[in-house]
Amino acid sequence: MIESVLVRRNATLRVKVTVKMLVSLAVVALAVLLPQLVHLAAGAQGGVQWLPMYLPVLLGGCLLGWQWGLGVGVLSPVVSFAITALAGDPMPAAARLPYMMAELAVFAAVSGLFSNKIVRNGWMAFPAVLLAQVAGRLTFLALAAVFQAVSPLTAAAVWSQIQTGLLGMVAQAVVVPFLVMGVRALLVREKK
Repeated sequence: MIESVLVRRNATLRVKVTVKMLVSLAVVALAVLLPQLVHLAAGAQGGVQWLPMYLPVLLGGCLLGWQWGLGVGVLSPVVSFAITALAGDPMPAAARLPYMMAELAVFAAVSGLFSNKIVRNGWMAFPAVLLAQVAGRLTFLALAAVFQAVSPLTAAAVWSQIQTGLLGMVAQAVVVPFLVMGVRALLVREKK
């Protein structure tokens, strides 16, 4: 979405990269901060239930497109892990990190595929988020099933986590599209 707006405004390549980099940094920062706040307020179980890192990543995919979104999806859990490991309590846990990187990469890439459609019709944010959520969760489940012999995560444990996180997914399926539509309304205003 941001790319389309920048193209429409005849932005230079330098401006495009700078804007997308700043938005990406803001999304990754939010993806690190929001889980910390949820964990403070609701404990570790709150993180599993509300999935706070997913919200900024879905938002980033819709705003930045699939390529930059993919980067945000991969970097968000890595940066969160690196920063929180310094404090002695890494989030996500090391065993969950590769799965979360893959899952969030899929979330951001799939939602990012709708970015140009969202510019034309803000309501496209709803199918973008829903399809991204389904694809990301299925990726997580499939990876757990494939690697359960060598990983502490089993497909059954992942399925249980998916069920626990349904409330957070439903909330994000509503909140993220409205946030995207709000940003879209601000970015695509035509000068009268």
